[in-house]
Amino acid sequence: QVQLVESGGGLVQAGGSLRLSCAASGRTFSNYVMAWFRQAPGKEREFVAAIRWTGGVYADSVKGRCTISRDNAKNTVYLQIHSLKPEDTAVYYCAAEYGVVVTTTPNNYDYWGQGTQVTVSS
Repeated sequence: QVQLVESGGGLVQAGGSLRLSCAASGRTFSNYVMAWFRQAPGKEREFVAAIRWTGGVYADSVKGRCTISRDNAKNTVYLQIHSLKPEDTAVYYCAAEYGVVVTTTPNNYDYWGQGTQVTVSS
């Protein structure tokens, strides 16, 4: 089992920035692809970003505004988002998938955190 705990969400004005963190425990963190998804009210959960080694894979909606990174020594993955827009408002979830292939499909991820709310005001 892998336990994931997100933090760093909150209320921010449009144009602002946030850094989300996800602390993992339970298994060897470095063996997992780590990803961020988000879900807005009434919408399906959507891929935001993922990372296996270094460098990330990003959704088109956040590309250029977002950086995913991981610190294997701290068992933590981060998501830095700049130039936030009201449409970025959602619950952001951290997810983990054992292996080396980065995927963008939620069903491929085995472990999920409880989520952290991000609200962007206009």
